[in-house]
Amino acid sequence: MFNNIYSGKKVLLTGHTGFKGSWLAFWLKKLGAEVCGVALPMATEHVHANLLKTGMRSEYADIRDAEKIFQIMADFKPDIVFHLAAQPLVRLSYASPVETFASNVMGTVHVLDACRKVDSVRAVVAISSDKCYENREQTAGYKETDPMGGYDPYSASKGCTELVISSYRRSFFNNETFGKKHHTLLASGRAGNVIGGGDWAADRLVPDIMKAAAKGETVIIRSPRATRPWQHVLEPLSGYLLLGEKLLEEDVSAACGWNFGPAENGHICVEEVTSALAREWDHIQIKTDPPADAPHEAGLLALDCTKARRELAWKSVWTPEETFRRTAAWYREFYTEGRIMTGDDLDAYIAAARKENLEWTK
Repeated sequence: MFNNIYSGKKVLLTGHTGFKGSWLAFWLKKLGAEVCGVALPMATEHVHANLLKTGMRSEYADIRDAEKIFQIMADFKPDIVFHLAAQPLVRLSYASPVETFASNVMGTVHVLDACRKVDSVRAVVAISSDKCYENREQTAGYKETDPMGGYDPYSASKGCTELVISSYRRSFFNNETFGKKHHTLLASGRAGNVIGGGDWAADRLVPDIMKAAAKGETVIIRSPRATRPWQHVLEPLSGYLLLGEKLLEEDVSAACGWNFGPAENGHICVEEVTSALAREWDHIQIKTDPPADAPHEAGLLALDCTKARRELAWKSVWTPEETFRRTAAWYREFYTEGRIMTGDDLDAYIAAARKENLEWTK
């Protein structure tokens, strides 16, 4: 897969203890990469990264500590960096705005500056969010050329993150001077709402539903009509890995911003998502009770992924039905049988992508 580009490569992955990071670390190890993870220890009862037992190198550090991040990178000397570490929650950003901006904006500065100073780094894939766009509650999906913005501190921090990435690309990793003044290509990835097994973050829809189901409790849904681009976690990860491949192959045209989201039928309201999950696990009990004093959250958000489909030959693989089925099954099997379905899901995803003859499977 990915033209065998990751076999033997040294990959530094920030945020490897998080939801997306743990799945990406697992996939990278399967691809034969030597992975060094950098993240804060997780405080949740279950940690997906620990359950997977990848045997990868883990460094527990805060990306707000510039000197520590540089020391780790200088010691490991990676070929490529995937930067996923962040404060990822909208509602927590209202309670901790300073921490959110410090982690998401200055944390990104620290990682990119370390990449600038460590000669081994050839490629950087920095991950922000679909919430980086100035949300006008429009029906049409946002394109990579749309303006950055953000109402809540989290969304604003992701808009700022993209501005930081753009600045570093133009100032230090300029595409026009690649191979002359520097040898590093920098791209960013923006994904929609990702779901799948192994996410236990607080105040997220699917983890809240699954934790309540495991305890026989009813979960309260606060925004039933909010619409988001839902996708399985493996979908954007295949995009990030494909993007990393292109950068390592010195494809300068790939060094820019990219959306990785579902097809049009993946833009679904919360009420439909919860119903789909409940059909797959009868322990799930849901009650709708929007709080009157809830902080602002976007009601409608969609991504336009035409660019990735056209220029990277990337597209989503699983239907929403398969995504919800796989997600509910992962938690059901974990809580009722103690099984970890991550490897099974990855194998099934790759098999489905091969049937579609997608470029990254070769």
